[in-house]
Amino acid sequence: MRNRIISFVALAALLVGVGNTANAQLHQSIYLNGNIPTGKFASDVSDNALVRRNPTPSVLGNTDMGKDASVGFGLGYRVSYRFDVGMGEVAPYAGADLFWNMISGDLRDDYSNADYSTPTYFNVPLMAGVQYIYDELPWNDIAAFGEFGVGADFLFITPEGESRKSEMHRGYKPTGAFAFQLGVGAYFGRHVSAGLHYYGLGTHTIDYNQTTLDNSTSANLEAADQRARDHREKRSVGSIALRIGFHF
Repeated sequence: MRNRIISFVALAALLVGVGNTANAQLHQSIYLNGNIPTGKFASDVSDNALVRRNPTPSVLGNTDMGKDASVGFGLGYRVSYRFDVGMGEVAPYAGADLFWNMISGDLRDDYSNADYSTPTYFNVPLMAGVQYIYDELPWNDIAAFGEFGVGADFLFITPEGESRKSEMHRGYKPTGAFAFQLGVGAYFGRHVSAGLHYYGLGTHTIDYNQTTLDNSTSANLEAADQRARDHREKRSVGSIALRIGFHF
């Protein structure tokens, strides 16, 4: 994973350096992202595994954390360097995105009724790739594009549960993962675009964060940590994203 991140940073620095040698071709972009979770990230949590099973709710825990994400939103930033290839333009790029997803409404209601903090998902993919822009369409000021990118995704999960009861308070430390994205869309003029993208954000290992149990005894901490290791989970994360871009 470390080698992949180093390679991404090196490629991003190369792209920016090349762009700076020809500033007229350097473009910066800001994106508004809307995303629909896919795969295990979107899978429902069964009633017998979660908060509805007891009069006093439990928490998602490692076995169900990273599931049941709802439609989300976010932002993105990209630096690209465009050059003409005769039939359109090719634009190597480096960028970062933020995707924010809450858990589903039914689960949020369960947590709210129990006065528990609700877990929230954040994905931060860092990617480098290439975009191809075809500007020979018959419609004025409209150009089609296709693109792909690779890099790393970093998943963050906020703590959940009852902070006054350590056995009901859980925090998580997901690992990073290799990620990729594919997208198609159109430019409307030179400054606005809209695209549909698939983000494969990789398979993340979700580890229990023992530091959330700082009110427990040493024995309870050790037991909770062992349970966490026994229930370490891997979760595949993906999203279909609609991205509105503003370019300058």
